[in-house]
Amino acid sequence: MKTVKLNNGVEMPIEGYGVYQLSLEETERCVTEALEAGYRSIDTAAAYMNETAVGKAIEKSGIPREELFVTTKLWLQDQGYDNTITAFEASLANLGLDYIDLYLIHQPLGDVYGSWRALEDLYKQGKVRAIGVSNMEAGQMVDLILNSEIKPMVNQMEVHPFFQQIETKKVLDEYDVRMEAWGPLAQGRNKIYENETLQKIADKYKKTIAQVILRWHIERGVIVIPKSTHKERMQENLDIYDFSLTNEDLDLIEAMDSGKSDIVNYHSVEMVKMINSVKIHD
Repeated sequence: MKTVKLNNGVEMPIEGYGVYQLSLEETERCVTEALEAGYRSIDTAAAYMNETAVGKAIEKSGIPREELFVTTKLWLQDQGYDNTITAFEASLANLGLDYIDLYLIHQPLGDVYGSWRALEDLYKQGKVRAIGVSNMEAGQMVDLILNSEIKPMVNQMEVHPFFQQIETKKVLDEYDVRMEAWGPLAQGRNKIYENETLQKIADKYKKTIAQVILRWHIERGVIVIPKSTHKERMQENLDIYDFSLTNEDLDLIEAMDSGKSDIVNYHSVEMVKMINSVKIHD
């Protein structure tokens, strides 16, 4: 599995498997099949409410812990130093692990700085190998970097051919923060799998549109976490290392960028629903 080096020297697989919106039953099955297919990086979050299923699949796999890279995220309602420490320990227990490879602040809202101080301490204690943020705009991330002891290693955000985050990536590259794409295939929205430009490129290499998009991300140095519930597609998404895109291909894909998103608003609504569905104890 191809890896990228984070700014603290940790090697992270450039392609992983995401479990957003999977039920507990689906998660355990899908993570098991993803590991069998060759994935070694798994991305979950407290907000997905499926960390326990990820942990079960990892335990059953028999794969040595050091060969795996596990990411989870701090839930929005757990922001703040003390809450973050408590939430991290809960995620660790849910996953059945001794440490987390990458821990992210899921939403850059609330007491972000309190949470970041907690992440820094967890990192210093060796409980997490790398720390980062998610969905954080470039300006806010730079402010965090300038006012923190340890800078983020990763910013996981929406990135796909329709929303390429070109200027944000320049800033991330300047500060040596790795961009990671959630929903790298645009979650199938806007008829991306019927796009004529992508289909022509795919036909040229005898690949699928999904494979072309994932290859495009990787050639930009962007980490990806595609999700599929079908093992054959999981395997297909890994089969992207036997071809390269030309400058002409890259120019055609760059021209697809709309510079805006219609996914973030959808996720904001879903996140509110998720929070409201969970009883918060005093």
